[in-house]
Amino acid sequence: MKKVIIFILLISAPLTLIAQAKGPMIQFEMNTIDFGEIEKATDGVRTFIFENTGDEPLIIEGVRSSCGCTIPEKPEAPIAPGEKGVIKVKYDTNRIGVFRKTITVNTNVASSSTIALKIKGTVLEN
Repeated sequence: MKKVIIFILLISAPLTLIAQAKGPMIQFEMNTIDFGEIEKATDGVRTFIFENTGDEPLIIEGVRSSCGCTIPEKPEAPIAPGEKGVIKVKYDTNRIGVFRKTITVNTNVASSSTIALKIKGTVLEN
């Protein structure tokens, strides 16, 4: 009986792992972008690059920021397996001082449908 149970476990374990690997997966090159010190009214646009490492199309269902001073843009088309995509984020650099903002990304990835990206930096007065 022990041999039968061990045999069933050995057969079912890889099948469980294979089943979990199905579907879209998302991998970001970095989860935080540090602007460092930047001058007031300079370019506040940065991009988060990601790849669909799964085997089905990845859909970015929505992106939102923690504040109106940060405007994220998502790709409209699905990202095919093995392809890369970009989420563009624009911070209002007319606000002087230290900033830390969160961009929430909603996807069709079953294991991590919500991802938090971060931007940070300091805007210096001219």
